Amino acid sequence: MKIDILAIAAHPDDAELGCAGTLIKHQQQGAKIGIVDLTAGELGTRGSAELRAIESKKSSEILKLSCRENLGFEDGFFKNDKEHLLPLIHKIRKYKPEIVLANSLNDRHPDHGRASKLIADACFYAGLVKIETFESGQKQDAWRPKSLYHYIQYYYLKPDFLIDISEQMETKMEAVMAYSSQFYNPNSAEPETPISSMAFMNSLKERASDLGRMIGVKYAEGFNTSRLTGVNSLFNLI
Repeated sequence: MKIDILAIAAHPDDAELGCAGTLIKHQQQGAKIGIVDLTAGELGTRGSAELRAIESKKSSEILKLSCRENLGFEDGFFKNDKEHLLPLIHKIRKYKPEIVLANSLNDRHPDHGRASKLIADACFYAGLVKIETFESGQKQDAWRPKSLYHYIQYYYLKPDFLIDISEQMETKMEAVMAYSSQFYNPNSAEPETPISSMAFMNSLKERASDLGRMIGVKYAEGFNTSRLTGVNSLFNLI
């Protein structure tokens, strides 16, 4: 299955928090979208890997994903090495995305920045024909995504560009709240974390609102680039 945009995330819910609005918007425009999670998030203070898998399935249905897979890397301890690069290269070649959305370049959680570099390297190496990966016994063709962008997570990083998600914000929040073990749930008896309060949920909308204000819309998501980005026309900028 070839898809248009593949979000790759260290943990289930990273993509929902960072770029769900953008994914929803492009799905509504006819693009095929998908997510690959690197870990099951088993080190999370609240919930469990099994519960997060159920929540991830619910969120995927809300987002109308064409595909979602979990690579089962060890949460907190995956590395940017051959052992972890090859399975990710395999998924990039399997889905052949034009665009990859990756974890934040730098963030509070060490996994996020490390995943960011791992994903960037995998995108490059996926284009090298001498690196061999296989699907159903057949050698995969090399594939390098045209673009790689990094969504912004816990830390505020000045975005290089913004995407208007005004019409998608409500659905984004619904996808985030599918992870009821992780975020605000007044019925939960689990320990409080920096992301489990109502204040954190409010901050998601406040940040999106603040970013939207910068470009004259209600809500926006921000992205960073690791290389210069070109456009075909000034009229493509708002």
